[in-house]
Amino acid sequence: MANSPQARKRARQAEKRRQHNAAMRSSMRTAVKKVLYAIRDNNQEAANLAYKAMVPVIDSMSRKGHMHKNKAARHKSRLNTRIRAMSAA
Repeated sequence: MANSPQARKRARQAEKRRQHNAAMRSSMRTAVKKVLYAIRDNNQEAANLAYKAMVPVIDSMSRKGHMHKNKAARHKSRLNTRIRAMSAA
């Protein structure tokens, strides 16, 4: 338990950051799932719209350091490949 005033403040700040980071991570995962659900339902138009909404969310996560840039690129690339494969099939 934090005893000094500055340790108590740091504990408050850490908790606030933890909750914010969790919310950011949750919104990113939700955006990815929307794309996956559209792909699963074989709805290319919805998949494209969800993908276009997902890209800025993932880029923001990467830019802010919540996600490594290579992981962000990997997510975008794999989902885009699956969407393009729908039109080929």
